[in-house]
Amino acid sequence: MPPLRFAARAVVFDIDGTIVDNMHLHAEAFSVFAERHGLPPLTPQDRARLDGRRNSEIFPILFNREVPREEWQAYEHEKEGLYRELSKGRLSPMKGLHALIDGLRQSQTPVALATSAPKPNVEHTLAELNLAGAFPVIVRGDEVAHGKPAPDVFLEAARRLGVDPAHCLVFEDAQMGIEAAQAAGMRVVALTTSFTASHFARLVPPPSFVCGDFEEFLRTG
Repeated sequence: MPPLRFAARAVVFDIDGTIVDNMHLHAEAFSVFAERHGLPPLTPQDRARLDGRRNSEIFPILFNREVPREEWQAYEHEKEGLYRELSKGRLSPMKGLHALIDGLRQSQTPVALATSAPKPNVEHTLAELNLAGAFPVIVRGDEVAHGKPAPDVFLEAARRLGVDPAHCLVFEDAQMGIEAAQAAGMRVVALTTSFTASHFARLVPPPSFVCGDFEEFLRTG
């Protein structure tokens, strides 16, 4: 990987905001959801602490109270259903994604997805991107004990890939995801689809590299 001079033995991708620039569509869906339920709009500060988390953790924060399992599942069904409706026919792969995946395939570097998205969203997004078979390993936040920013989802991806976490490279767009990957002992490339490069520069530690898309990543260095 030229910008890092780091020979990754495996690459792990987040989905939302990483392999697809779709966070504005999630924002549209949340706007409708928030209006229905009397919630205020999300601020950038809200986004920084919520993006990347599991819905089971997001809804109690949004409603500022304990939300039983059956209730948050109903909210998830509603909000994520809105996202799938809004995003149908509107998703395209992040620039340079196919070139990167092709290069990793040629070098026989294994790849995985590690995401907080629920299963219906994962299936919908990959189908919309024509990438349903591109990632043999997919780990969701609801399959591990703790969601991002805990490292569980990335550690499980490394385990399934059979690669030591220290030799994995992660692509992420959210602070919670970056913290999770770093906690797993992985190098992280941050994409500026959701937050600015200056935002990432303030993180301690910052990501190993920051870029706008995969085209920029591949041509830098």
